[in-house]
Amino acid sequence: MDSSQAMRLAIRKMTANDLNVVRAWRNHPEIRRYMYTQHEISIEEHRAWFERASQDSKKHLLVFEVGEKPQGFVNITELSSSAVADWGFYIAPDAVKGTGRQLGKAALDYAFNHLNLHKVCGQALAFNERSIQFHHGLGFQQEGVLRDQHYDGENYHAVICFGLLSDEWQSGNRNQ
Repeated sequence: MDSSQAMRLAIRKMTANDLNVVRAWRNHPEIRRYMYTQHEISIEEHRAWFERASQDSKKHLLVFEVGEKPQGFVNITELSSSAVADWGFYIAPDAVKGTGRQLGKAALDYAFNHLNLHKVCGQALAFNERSIQFHHGLGFQQEGVLRDQHYDGENYHAVICFGLLSDEWQSGNRNQ
């Protein structure tokens, strides 16, 4: 086991101190190109989003850390009282290979074991093959395709919809 594998992995609530680093990740061209909104986020817009989201008990803004160094962001939004939530995420652009999978496992453990969710739903733009493979690798099932659902200002794109149930996660899909 090398030193990077031995480092402590943690997921924690995002704070105002994380705003600059999370915004920098979100504005990175390789992250921005896969987002529904692809413009560069200003600090004012980012701060206003954080303040609104922090007041909403159904939104869970999380930072993933490796060895106490922030390496990714996760947003889990509960949809209703039925314990179903959407998630979104991204990792630091310079994160080492495998960080995304570690983030996914930590976030799903948090969702199912801390928030006691029944289901986590995800979406990926159809051209985002890495995200599609990522969801499958964590045990998500593809539940549908929303054809020409997203318009980026020039083209329409399909959105792939995924779902993962708590019992699927708990029964071992997380070890795939």
